[in-house]
Amino acid sequence: MMAAEVESSVTPGEEMNGSGNLMDFLDEPFPDVGTYEDFHTIDWLREKSRDTDRHRKITSKSKESIWEFVKSLLDAWSGWVVMLLIGLLSGTLAGVIDLAVDWMTDLKEGVCLSAFWYSHEQCCWTSNETTFDNRDKCPQWQTWSELMTGHTRATALLCFFSYQGTGAYLLNYFLYIIWALFFSFLAVSLVRVFAPYACGSGIPEIKTILSGFIIRGYLGKWTLLIKTVTLVLAVSSGLSLGKEGPLVHVACCCGNLFCSLFSKYSKNEGKRREVLSAAAAAGVSVAFGAPIGGVLFSLEEVSYYFPLKTLWRSFFAALVAAFTLRSINPFGNSRLVLFYVEYHTPWYMAELVPFILLGVFGGLWGTLFIRGNIAWCRRRKTTQLGKYPVFEVIVVTGITAILAFPNPYTRRSTSELISELFNDCGALESSQLCDYVNDPNMTRPLDDIPDRPAGPGVYTALWQLALALVFKIIITIFTFGMKIPSGLFIPSMAVGAIAGRIVGIAVEQMAYHHHDWIIFKNWCRPGADCVTPGLYAMVGAAACLGGVTRMTVSLVVIMFELTGGLEYIVPLMAAAVTSKWVADAFGKEGIYESHIQLNGYPFLDVKDEFTHRTLATDVMRPRRGDPPLAVLTQDSTTVEDVEALIKETDYNGFPVVVSRESERLIGFVQRRDLTLAIKNARQKQDGVVSNSVVYFTEDVPQLQVSNPQPLKLRRILNLSPFTVTDHTPMETVVDIFRKLGLRQCLVTRSGRLLGIITKKDVLRHMAQMMNQDPESIMFN
Repeated sequence: MMAAEVESSVTPGEEMNGSGNLMDFLDEPFPDVGTYEDFHTIDWLREKSRDTDRHRKITSKSKESIWEFVKSLLDAWSGWVVMLLIGLLSGTLAGVIDLAVDWMTDLKEGVCLSAFWYSHEQCCWTSNETTFDNRDKCPQWQTWSELMTGHTRATALLCFFSYQGTGAYLLNYFLYIIWALFFSFLAVSLVRVFAPYACGSGIPEIKTILSGFIIRGYLGKWTLLIKTVTLVLAVSSGLSLGKEGPLVHVACCCGNLFCSLFSKYSKNEGKRREVLSAAAAAGVSVAFGAPIGGVLFSLEEVSYYFPLKTLWRSFFAALVAAFTLRSINPFGNSRLVLFYVEYHTPWYMAELVPFILLGVFGGLWGTLFIRGNIAWCRRRKTTQLGKYPVFEVIVVTGITAILAFPNPYTRRSTSELISELFNDCGALESSQLCDYVNDPNMTRPLDDIPDRPAGPGVYTALWQLALALVFKIIITIFTFGMKIPSGLFIPSMAVGAIAGRIVGIAVEQMAYHHHDWIIFKNWCRPGADCVTPGLYAMVGAAACLGGVTRMTVSLVVIMFELTGGLEYIVPLMAAAVTSKWVADAFGKEGIYESHIQLNGYPFLDVKDEFTHRTLATDVMRPRRGDPPLAVLTQDSTTVEDVEALIKETDYNGFPVVVSRESERLIGFVQRRDLTLAIKNARQKQDGVVSNSVVYFTEDVPQLQVSNPQPLKLRRILNLSPFTVTDHTPMETVVDIFRKLGLRQCLVTRSGRLLGIITKKDVLRHMAQMMNQDPESIMFN
């Protein structure tokens, strides 16, 4: 885009127009300079430089007076105050969500007569008529069939609708489906009408935002409110989804909310992302009751820039969030999570074989789920199905409820299912999974019960678990990604826990009936408590979650924080690493990276390797046949030329050169800053017209009085844009973009501007090198 050059000459006898009073914009800051438009990438180097200048200014002012010194202390402590507020609000919201989900999940089956806001368990806690054997049955809690028939069995009709009768079962079945459909319809309607960004897990978008991408409203107040409410509804509907992933989104919304209270974070997108990284840690902390695991999850999985200072603050935010949740005590067990367990039997080296096999299963399940879910989501985006999100949610909910109710292991909430699968079978357990044949002469302590032959309840539970496994594997593929809040952690853990418990019971029975086999002879003597099926469930859960997300370190820490025992780290590590190896053999991307690619977000994953031998000149624009690069000259472009350039192009910024002949690079100016500067100049500076010359130089020459007032914009010019030569390997360029978080870099040769490479150019080139459609990954 060629701009008309304006030449001006003066003669000694002509009257001069002095430039001493020339206004240099940004000497007097005006709103929105240095900000970014929606769906654009921030400039990390620019944000870092601005924060350094701000900190230097505060430090110098702190020596002037006591008040300025106090203000500097408040600025230094503002980060910790934000972390405290994030932890308090995240923990409170998580506790409220847990209590509401517990109540509304039980509401599908019945109601507490003494206090309708009590869940089934809470209702029977308060009853004096509850026995240990029937701890989940009490007169105060009634199923819908009992309530609607008056709970009498005198007449034939009411006998037909008695609790044990077919009619009562069908009535409860029908009302279960109706409640599930009502909850899911309400959730998808609220999301669709009030906050479209409240759908899904949120972690792919959080990862993209933390890498520097701007998505306005994704972390807004409405999104926070609607996500919190609809998360309760979605989980309570019985769909195969969890609340853990969305809790990360909720916590990041809390972080963004409190960032707006402090200019240190509200006016600097780089500093804001440090807070959001800590908020993500707080989200996982309250989701799993794992503060340390939350910090490691933020570091390993979601954060793009994670300095040491952010590590400390993440730890503090996770600590406060966990403490707040513990104070609320939503599960009534003085624990942070529903499925806290403690095992009393050590694991043995021979058990590493089934643990590794569970890791293989987890990797295969992860691959199956990612490919199936991405194929379904792509079909949703490219067909008429995507136009009817409410219909899709209703259909999937209906199918889920119809198939889930007959099986007791799919009817209950997924968290309760995992809790039961993780549990060790003690003498006080009444679960079907603990229906073993007991030796009447046994005199062992309650926590050291030997392996026993399985009873009929165990075999019944096994085939029910097998059906539940198939159901969960299939339905989760179609559930994740619908237009409601949907997490993936709990469904993935449920699949692994079911498979692990089945394997654990199989190994336990083999050890009991064949203790003379060589693999059992050295460590499993008759009458000993050798195998803990619950441990296998825990290992299987870790393997499947690792296979889907490709987490390793944070996953192991989260899982051992759940169980409270360090003794089982090695089995968890073996399963997690095996699942990652197996899943990586079929594809390097986890589920979140796959969804980032599906949505075309401009995300440069630090885990990807670029090994192709291309050069910067192969990627830069303009290419052969393209129009010349749109540039500005330092002292010969008019306001009219600049406005025409902005109107005719959609570039995010323009290089500034000495002249179009020399093409010597001076700096780079952002499109948004340029637009705002000219707009404010026309409003506030007298004499600025379309013919006014825009100067990016330090000094403006003396002009004739007849010439229009010039416009000096030196202060919005970036005098040190990042540059590479045309022969720089693209491997180096990609590394620079990743580590420095660049929006663009300029390509030069001996100081002469040749072209420009943007982040999207890099992404297109990487896709092209992997034989993908370069345009298919661009965000729309």
